[in-house]
Amino acid sequence: MNREVRLFRGEVFYFISSPLESKDSYCYYPDGALLVSDGKVADSGPYETLHARYPSVPETDYSGKLIMPGFIDSHIHYSQSEIIGMHGCQLLDWLNDYTYPAEQAFSSREHAEKTARFFIHELLKNGTTTCMAYATVHPESVDALFTIASEYDMCMLTGKVLMNRNAPKGLLDSTEKGEADTRRLIEKWHGKGRNRYVITPRFAITCTLDQLESVGRLHAEYPDTYIQTHLSENRDEIDSVLSLYPGHSDYLEVYERTGLMTDRTVFGHCIHLSKEECERLASAGATIAHCPTSNLFLGSGLFNMSLVNTFAIKTTLATDVAGGTSFSMFRTMGEAYKVQQLNGYPVSALELLYKCTLGSAKALHLEDKIGSFTPGSDADFIVVDYASTDSQQLRKEYLQRTNNWNIENKLFGLQILGDDRAITATYLIGKQVL
Repeated sequence: MNREVRLFRGEVFYFISSPLESKDSYCYYPDGALLVSDGKVADSGPYETLHARYPSVPETDYSGKLIMPGFIDSHIHYSQSEIIGMHGCQLLDWLNDYTYPAEQAFSSREHAEKTARFFIHELLKNGTTTCMAYATVHPESVDALFTIASEYDMCMLTGKVLMNRNAPKGLLDSTEKGEADTRRLIEKWHGKGRNRYVITPRFAITCTLDQLESVGRLHAEYPDTYIQTHLSENRDEIDSVLSLYPGHSDYLEVYERTGLMTDRTVFGHCIHLSKEECERLASAGATIAHCPTSNLFLGSGLFNMSLVNTFAIKTTLATDVAGGTSFSMFRTMGEAYKVQQLNGYPVSALELLYKCTLGSAKALHLEDKIGSFTPGSDADFIVVDYASTDSQQLRKEYLQRTNNWNIENKLFGLQILGDDRAITATYLIGKQVL
């Protein structure tokens, strides 16, 4: 633990509520400061006020740069890091041609640790300080990711993938073995340090009914764990699920009947939802992880954010690497904006940023620990350069000249033009790790 007390000066920004619910949803101090003590946020506000309040505290000066909570990526596959950007498939072919062959290598602990180290460094380089990640069917893959994350004191949510059909033999387990492995991993890692366990059935195509029921039992036994899976990403996927589960009115009902529909469940994608499914997701308090770069790259469809907002469904943003094409949440926000433009919904910069900071923290029941600068929160934050490229610098000068250099234009520019070059520094528990 970092025991140092330090004041960080810069433009301080964080959310206190949803911009969809309040016009006063954020705190912004153009010349602000963040006080970190013992790895926790102790105070924030105007720099002059905090400097006078804590005159003897050492300072780090990031004037002119943005200090904000780190990003939260709510749906990503660490085991797919090496296949990012492979050509020419939609979802089911992508799994068979690229994903499953790559994931078989994770039976090697050495390979898993090497990939986990790359993965975490890539997240930190892009300003992501927390993620909910898919491992593989191999327990070694889970051990590796939790182990490397613990070295950084990173808040990591992950779990062993459960699959017992419709995949290569080297990636299949039985319902009994999958349940036993998951229980052992929960006991080993869940709640240890900053680690959180996520029970992870890949999706209904690769899980039999009894395996999904085992997930429901496990979550009932360990109710503060999470569940993650995929839902309605691709129309061929939906048709396949309904053929495998006759007697179900829709895809979501498969998960409902087996106990997977909870307020701690994160469903990836959810592009092709009926209004009835939206109503049930909202009623259960489940979360949708929107993955725009993946949805575009795999040709899956255009997620309707306006529709799910109408039902007040908890919605987060996620990269879905490696179906997704970038580890950067800035690029993810930019592609989310474009998708919603095609849907006739010009989503605001504030809404997008909320969905991968405090909004995501709330969806994961971690808002008391991450996602904002509320006193007592873990000091996971990033320092962002508004003008890390010549194009951004020119845009900045234009907006300054026209008196439009305000926080929303600053954030929107980062979302459309930003990437890992905009991340000046990344801090976990008050300690600089990048």
